[in-house]
Amino acid sequence: MSEKQATDPTVQNAASDGLDARRASLDIIGLIARGRSLDEALRDCRSFDALAGADRAFARALATAALRRRGSIDHIIGAYIDRPLPPKAARVMNILRLATAQLLLLETPPHAAVSTAVALTREFRETGGYAGLVNAVARKIAKTGPATLAKLPARTDTPGWLWRSWERAYGPAAARAIAEAHQKIAPLDLTVKDPAQAESLADNLGAELLPTGSLRLAGGDVQNLPGYEDGAWWVQDAAAALPARLLGDVSGKRVFDLCAAPGGKTLQLAAAGAHVISVDKSAIRLARLSENLARTGLSAEAVCNDVLQWEPKEPADMLLLDAPCSATGTIRRHPDIPWTKSEADIKGLAELQDKMIARAKAFLKPGGVLIYCVCSLQKEEGEDRAEEALARHQDLARVPVDPSEIGGLKEAVNRYGDLRTLPSMIRDKGGLDGFFAARFRLAAD
Repeated sequence: MSEKQATDPTVQNAASDGLDARRASLDIIGLIARGRSLDEALRDCRSFDALAGADRAFARALATAALRRRGSIDHIIGAYIDRPLPPKAARVMNILRLATAQLLLLETPPHAAVSTAVALTREFRETGGYAGLVNAVARKIAKTGPATLAKLPARTDTPGWLWRSWERAYGPAAARAIAEAHQKIAPLDLTVKDPAQAESLADNLGAELLPTGSLRLAGGDVQNLPGYEDGAWWVQDAAAALPARLLGDVSGKRVFDLCAAPGGKTLQLAAAGAHVISVDKSAIRLARLSENLARTGLSAEAVCNDVLQWEPKEPADMLLLDAPCSATGTIRRHPDIPWTKSEADIKGLAELQDKMIARAKAFLKPGGVLIYCVCSLQKEEGEDRAEEALARHQDLARVPVDPSEIGGLKEAVNRYGDLRTLPSMIRDKGGLDGFFAARFRLAAD
């Protein structure tokens, strides 16, 4: 799905008349530049919160478009600026990014994109002197930008360190396919509470039933879709729904879902009949889990605690550890990630992941099953962590994944038998988030 397709024409027209939506977009990317994630910025941005309807939809679409294609946008802007702007003029660059995104991605009429960019520039004391520059650059981009954008390779939107890591892990062709997938908006995937109702729900929703069992739609207002009020399904990327399935039959089993929020995997396990204990240190995210449990009529025990500090009352038959990670596998949904993560982050996360695997292992009964997973494309957080776990813990043995467990998706099982999905997989159906999962069994006494 393209940025243009994701923005209804009525949204574009409604937003083109004023500055409120553009101002909110500017505030959102400003918050991200100061360290917030996209989700946090959308939650905390007052100017965005004040919007409704078409203006709110446009503000979000504009901010995400500017982030998704930031590399290309910066390349195009750079051709018309002789020298980098000073730090105090960072907001000018963001205004130009938003103008460029409107002109090249959302197809906003040039007069609206240019005039509102100039108006925004004049609103702030530190940027007012750049109004002439913004006007000249935006007008030039309106004329020559489309042709330039069409010639840029997909890797332009990927920071160098991230691109190199994917080339090392998957090869140049696969890295290019990943980058191309990231230029498109992810579809909306749903996990069905009762698999027996999947086909009828697909008909009611106008959705495609994927081989992995998820329902896929182009998008839509989630709360207004059939089955939402009844709790018949929940939003969960098709790849994110796979790790819980690797536990097999969980009916009547005591299962720990570690780092559980916002709770898609907890809902899967509860729907399959497990007694689930869901642990997460974020009270805010656990509240979302509880809301979803209430909506779907499912039950689980929610525990607000750090996995590294928590002491369970009794061991688990099985557990799923969805460890904290860089989340580079979710760039299609969170286009801020390439610009807010670094190589240094990966090293620190890998150390935490090793600690969590060791801690989680201690929660299992002898012979119990542990699923380690991350929504990351980084080999250092996935494949390398699995190998490190086997080297460190002689009482763990890998249990290879069979393609039949994941809807016959053979390309998603690596040579060691671990799950590895890439955004470029099932491209004809809209792709997948990048996920890694390894399955281990603890030795019996």
